[in-house]
Amino acid sequence: MSSPRRPRWRAAVAATAAVACLVTTVAAAAPAAAGRPAAAAPVPRLAWSPCSYAPGFECATAKVPLNHRHPQGRTVELAVIRRPATDPAHRAGSLFFNPGGPGNATAGTAALPAAYEAFPRELRERFDIVSWDPRGVGRSTAVRCFRSAEEFAAWSARVPDGFPVGARERASWISAFAELGRICEQRLPDLLRHVSTTDTARDLDLLRRAVGDRKLNYLGVSYGTFLGATYANLFPRNVRAMVLDGAVDPVTWVRLSPPLPTELRRRADIGSARTLARFLDLCGRTTTDRCAFSAGTPRATRDKYERLLRRLSAHPQGEWTYAATVSAVVEGLYVVDPGWTELAEVLQALWDGGAPAARTSPFARTTAGTGALQPAAYPEVEPPYAVQCSESPVPRDTRRYHTFEQQAYARSGDVGRYWTWLAEPCATWPARAADRYTGPWNRPTPPLLTVNTTFDPATPYQQAVDLTRHLADARLVTVRGYGHTTLLNPSSCVGNHEVRYFLSGALPPRGAVCGQDVRPFAPDARAPGK
Repeated sequence: MSSPRRPRWRAAVAATAAVACLVTTVAAAAPAAAGRPAAAAPVPRLAWSPCSYAPGFECATAKVPLNHRHPQGRTVELAVIRRPATDPAHRAGSLFFNPGGPGNATAGTAALPAAYEAFPRELRERFDIVSWDPRGVGRSTAVRCFRSAEEFAAWSARVPDGFPVGARERASWISAFAELGRICEQRLPDLLRHVSTTDTARDLDLLRRAVGDRKLNYLGVSYGTFLGATYANLFPRNVRAMVLDGAVDPVTWVRLSPPLPTELRRRADIGSARTLARFLDLCGRTTTDRCAFSAGTPRATRDKYERLLRRLSAHPQGEWTYAATVSAVVEGLYVVDPGWTELAEVLQALWDGGAPAARTSPFARTTAGTGALQPAAYPEVEPPYAVQCSESPVPRDTRRYHTFEQQAYARSGDVGRYWTWLAEPCATWPARAADRYTGPWNRPTPPLLTVNTTFDPATPYQQAVDLTRHLADARLVTVRGYGHTTLLNPSSCVGNHEVRYFLSGALPPRGAVCGQDVRPFAPDARAPGK
């Protein structure tokens, strides 16, 4: 999912889960036809059994076609997980959950057990909560291109931490990721062309049928909103209710217009810059016992932050380079509680001349086939590129990315460098999706619900406005607050709207506005949202 709590190999790869959008130029493709491919794929059978690594959850494996256009051919496996409804006498069906990504953070078999308690109690009572590792990811048939941890280590040693700084690091970055694409193309040519969002949407429709639901109930966050929009327009008659939290506008994802890297088209850099400015202002308005990095006023705190980055640029502190720190700042903005407090502590430790320990993640990777959560042989770095690079266009000329970086820095400061280089690996990615849906996005569906914070560092609020406008029938809930998605930054107000919507189809009023349950750096941090 687009969570900052993911394993941190290098900031650049960790951040791909943020939302999303490492991308590459894709040849123009005609819009895919809505609905299933001509030849219907068989519905997979799910043999549920207790998950050895997640008490109370059940696991199963679904076999689905590698190529949905040829459903009788080669298959891939999907790892599926569910938590049965806690009030089975009043069970309303299944609620599918996609935690974002795409790629490494999209592993639902790890994310659902970690995020389950964030679902409102009423939904846990009435629905089986179901998730899965999409094709290419985690415990499903995965895009894993290195033969050993040693081979991965040799490759990763060439990749600058965070993003490249200077001509030498830029050349090393570009060369390393071009090599990654060649290795993956050599070893997994067929799989690389069939891990697109469209493929996953077709998988989701088979999973819906496999659990016996006539219509789909779905909650998608971050990249999961793009998956949801794709499903809703491929299978508009199969939708019952859909919440899209932390929006990705599908038009900016699939169109190279303007001709910028996807993250800059989506203005994710501006979203991060605005959120960072609020972080520093709020920190500066409080005392150091609430925000360790406070310099007493907003202006003084902003100046302190700028001086810290310039100092690290000249004199790194251990592994904390300028680029690694900027990357950690963007990721640290995702979760207000406890993320903002922890970020302030890291910045203050750096200010004091220390080298804070690297963060760890509760979303541990699952090693395929072991049935237990444990570190994989090497970090799962390939899936984000495999998905996004196959379907979302970026300029192919790698020489232009330094110019893009300068343009992004001019409009959004240091965070612009971070977002620019996330997309560059896709400029040399060799594989193109065989099945790629590019619209239309307004096929008639039941009303959908979109949700976004006003200060989201990864999916800016305007993306939710645009997504809502593109969909045929959608209602936006504006959350006056901070962080990436309300799943990670809870709002009881949003939760109440979601419960009524999923249970009865009732929409919030037009123009609905919610607060958050946690205010950053506030003495009564857990003040309920309104």
